[in-house]
Order: sequence, then structure tokens, then C-alpha cells
Amino acid sequence: MLLRNLATALLEHGKIQTTLAKAKEVQPYTEKLITLAKDGWNLDHFRRTLAVLTSRDVAYKLFREIGPRFKERSGGYTRIYKLAKVRQGDAAPMAVIALLGEGEKIKAPAKAPVVTTSRGS
Repeated sequence: MLLRNLATALLEHGKIQTTLAKAKEVQPYTEKLITLAKDGWNLDHFRRTLAVLTSRDVAYKLFREIGPRFKERSGGYTRIYKLAKVRQGDAAPMAVIALLGEGEKIKAPAKAPVVTTSRGS
């Protein structure tokens, strides 16, 4: 039930602040829902998301706005930002999990430059 509520809140608001452990758990859960919705309207996929999400309005938003926004991406729809603060009561590390924006792209990891040496001249 916790993951359902976190995924619904993330899709409804675009970003949520939670503990780092919860953010890492809800990330693949939410990305699977977005993958179902990115192909457009499909009644079977819609009913599968309704079984998970707690709000019908959020399911419609997922299929009308969020899914088509990520149609060209093959994955990585969310990003986790670690916060410098900890929770007051138990000192749990906090994080913000957010959906990527329209034009936001994740940079590919930089490859080390190839150094060639010329021998013999």
C-alpha cells in the first residue's frame, strides 16, 4: 500500500520528498507504470494501472500527459536527488524523487579519452 500511495503522489504532483530508501523503492515501481502508458491508450494497460494507482484521475493523467511525454525514451523517467538534511526524528537521509521534464536529458557517461602514442619517429 505504501508504494501505491507514493507512486500515485509522484505521478500526481511530479515530485515528492521522502526518505532515500523509499525513493529508491518507488522508482522502478513508477517507471514500470510509465512504460505501460507510453504506448498510448490501451484498455488492458489502463486497467493494469488502475489496479495499482489509488486515483482514477491520476491514471488518466498518466495516459494523456505523462506517457506520451516519454514516448521517445527507453527508460529512466525519474531522477532521485539526495538532500543534505536528515529527518528530525530518526536522522533518516532525505531525498526528492521527480519526473524528468520535457527537454531534460540524462547525459551519457563520459568515456575516457583514448591516448595514442607514436613510436619510432
